[in-house]
Amino acid sequence: MSGTTESGNVVLRIDDLQLRRGARTVLAGVTFGVERGELVTIMGPSGSGKTTILRAVAGLEPFHRGGINVDGVTFAGGAPVHRETLRQLRRKVGMVFQFHCLFEHLSALQNICLAPVHAHGVTPDAARRRARELLQTFGVEHRADAFPRELSGGEAQRVAIARALAVDPPLLLMDEPTASLDPQRRGELGELLRRLRDQGRTLLLATHDEDFACEFATRVLRMRDGVVV
Repeated sequence: MSGTTESGNVVLRIDDLQLRRGARTVLAGVTFGVERGELVTIMGPSGSGKTTILRAVAGLEPFHRGGINVDGVTFAGGAPVHRETLRQLRRKVGMVFQFHCLFEHLSALQNICLAPVHAHGVTPDAARRRARELLQTFGVEHRADAFPRELSGGEAQRVAIARALAVDPPLLLMDEPTASLDPQRRGELGELLRRLRDQGRTLLLATHDEDFACEFATRVLRMRDGVVV
């Protein structure tokens, strides 16, 4: 099966993922696995299903057939994901959207604390400590009290990554992470993701950026006609 890994240390496993929108088939049987510590990029033309795969893995996109296993949390196509499964999934997957999707009325620190406190029952003090550690790790601790409109594109992205990692999920998903970055910021992002990978984090990215994928990915998957080829 194309794109599969051989090791038993697989954090993400996708089997025969199929998804339609009306009469159009978006995903026609996607199958692959991602091992712990890998940085895997999904590449392909616009509309090939890259972002759709990420959204399905994050539990944001219903699919019609197939199955997904994220670090032991499994769900299948053809039925809504059970509420308890979604709750478990939120601890396994962090997602960074292309346009960051930070809440404009909250500071950087408050954005990071929101899900741990309100969705996972973490105490506010513990959430703030974790948020400040992440901001420091990503070099934006001095922007903790800034609102999204006050952040540069690179700063907003780092805050979004910190938010995605606030509950320490084993899998990080990123959609077109280099789309709004200049060459210097692209390189800085690549090194940051490489450090996360070295720490045992697993990363799956959808991207059009061939140079970035060739430099930083451990493996490149290519989409064509709704499947990985």
